[in-house]
Amino acid sequence: MASATEQEAVPEHAPERAGPPVWPGAPTPLGARCRVGPDGVAGTNFALWAGGAEAVELCLFAPDGTERRLPLTELTHEIWHGFVPGVEAGQRYGYRVHGRWDPWTGARWNPAKLLLDPYARAVDGDFELPPEVYGHVRDWPQQHVADTVRDERDSAPYVPKGVVVQDDDDWADDRRPKTPWQDSVIYELHVKGFTRLHPGIPERLRGTYAGLAHPAAIEHLVQLGVTAVELLPVHQFAHEDHLLRRGLRNHWGYNSIGYFAPHAGYSSSGTTGQQVGEFKRMVRALHAAGIEVILDVVYNHTAEAGELGPTLSLKGIDNRGYYRLQSDARRYADYTGCGNTLHVVQPQVLRLITDSLRYWVTEMGVDGFRFDLAAALARSMHDVDMLSPFLAVIAQDPVLRRVKLIAEPWDVGNGGYQVGAFPPLWTEWNDRYRDAVRDFWRGALHDVRDLGYRLSGSSDLYAWGGRRPYASVNFVTAHDGFTLRDLVTYERKHNEANGEGNRDGTNDNRSWNCGTEGETDDPGITALRLRQQRNLLTTLLLSTGVPMLVAGDEMGRTQGGNNNAYCQDNETGWVDWTLPDDPGRAQLLALTRRLLALRNHHPVLRRRAFFSGRPQGADGLRDLAWFTADGAEMTEPDWYAPTATLGLYLSGRDIPGRDERGEQIADDSFLAVLHAGPHPLDFRLPGPPWAETYELVVDTSREDQSGPPGTVHRGGGTLTVGARSVVLLRVETTG
Repeated sequence: MASATEQEAVPEHAPERAGPPVWPGAPTPLGARCRVGPDGVAGTNFALWAGGAEAVELCLFAPDGTERRLPLTELTHEIWHGFVPGVEAGQRYGYRVHGRWDPWTGARWNPAKLLLDPYARAVDGDFELPPEVYGHVRDWPQQHVADTVRDERDSAPYVPKGVVVQDDDDWADDRRPKTPWQDSVIYELHVKGFTRLHPGIPERLRGTYAGLAHPAAIEHLVQLGVTAVELLPVHQFAHEDHLLRRGLRNHWGYNSIGYFAPHAGYSSSGTTGQQVGEFKRMVRALHAAGIEVILDVVYNHTAEAGELGPTLSLKGIDNRGYYRLQSDARRYADYTGCGNTLHVVQPQVLRLITDSLRYWVTEMGVDGFRFDLAAALARSMHDVDMLSPFLAVIAQDPVLRRVKLIAEPWDVGNGGYQVGAFPPLWTEWNDRYRDAVRDFWRGALHDVRDLGYRLSGSSDLYAWGGRRPYASVNFVTAHDGFTLRDLVTYERKHNEANGEGNRDGTNDNRSWNCGTEGETDDPGITALRLRQQRNLLTTLLLSTGVPMLVAGDEMGRTQGGNNNAYCQDNETGWVDWTLPDDPGRAQLLALTRRLLALRNHHPVLRRRAFFSGRPQGADGLRDLAWFTADGAEMTEPDWYAPTATLGLYLSGRDIPGRDERGEQIADDSFLAVLHAGPHPLDFRLPGPPWAETYELVVDTSREDQSGPPGTVHRGGGTLTVGARSVVLLRVETTG
């Protein structure tokens, strides 16, 4: 086999190296920062950590694409830096990093590849992934060694550039909502997918940050009653090669390449820094409406994939310093299923992540983060470690420990499932809640032990270390999987449009199609599906913990049975705003609004402490009680027996804690009856001392939940509960 040098291509041209002077500058902060240099000269300071590199060139690009290369000769603690007079905001730039090409030891330096600054705060251009952007010869005939053959073709014409951004915002006029966790309701949405078809948003703003900031978008959120939006990834991301080859694009954005830059594709105002200001204005508009902004962040891997992936940034800066490598250093340790894993125990990687988090809080105004595959970040060398450097740094950071932190508490590696294991400060996506609720309503629970824990805050998972019920983010659906409507319409995934032979996406959907696969004109099945959606939403919004809704579920959005629509940047992945034109969908939306208003009004539904289940007074009433269909309190054997009916009594007189004025918190008491059986059921209502009478508040067997106050029922009497329905009753007593 010929040597790597003999296999290299010859560069087509050499760029200009003459240009402005480079003064020493400073090694901090990392990235490109406009500032005033010596003698009051304005310019930009550039600083790049590149451990092990032999040389670094700063590349400045004129509007016509002309490149000027400026060597950075100052090196401080592995940070290459320099101050360039006259460089202003809007300047496009990148780096070329020189070093050894030795993939067998993990060294993959290749100065022919223009690299994106990991600290770039704006990115201009698209990642299209032609062969020139790969550090190795992608089409080398012997593919098993292709990653060892260095490609000398210049990638600069084919890759996006970083953009220098002006620091001009102190957020003095912004008012963060600071919603307490127990009062929070999260609404997961996609910036483009939520706004792309909204008729009330001007067409030029649809699909953008400005579109989400538009009054028409915010009005829906406010009327719905959510307190926070959780945005699917808005860090600059790239599209995977296998999608581009099939004419598709990454829609969800879980393929980050720029942890400081708002994704330029969602900007209506420009991509040479304007996207930063547009994002900030969006945050301000949401804050003004009382809505917090939480970002779904992907710090576990990057868009550079494995050894056969492109060289876009970190791989070419210091592959061994940024990524976890196997004992065979040509290969990447992959705990994410995406080809690589960031090596978070390395100080410079930990700094990159925490600097990024602080930047989005302090300079971009966001209120919290949901960490994709958070278990991968908590790995020390190999195993998940809840005393890992990442979690320790977050716990003591004066900025980050005060924002909302949500873990997706698993990854794809051994021992990666960590639900209930994250330390205080953290909340978690609780997939055990999702599975138990889905199984109950499709009739697949063998008993109701697990369901009881999930409805009451999952104390079995979170009642340790000072954690509270709001450590559990309860959800029935998320971006990943079926929508709520599809959950009751399909039993099998239908992902053919993704081009992967329907092999992608989970097969464990825990769904029920109500008797027919797919959409149908059968009025009986249609009515049942709407009722099941009402049941699932009602269960979610009455449960203790923090509820999370997915954009469009409140209106019956469908993806046609696609449970992995990550590459469907089209009507499949966008919210259809014509759905409320259908009376059944309109009533579903109305019910969601009503339930959220009820939750907001009643602290018994937003508890800050776990239930004790013990008698709280002389009458023997407990703060939480469970009843069988015959009106008797459940005994130990009842929890182990199969049942389709569960009565849940929530006492409003025994709520721990005090309000802001130091007064004891008191509320109404409620009885919820969940009945998943296929036939109506006579449920005996508990009498005194539990209640004298009950007032009907919600009955999901009815399509229309509006109207006058509900019917009053006598304690000790019988209430007929419709087939597959939830009934919520307000307790009335004379005591």
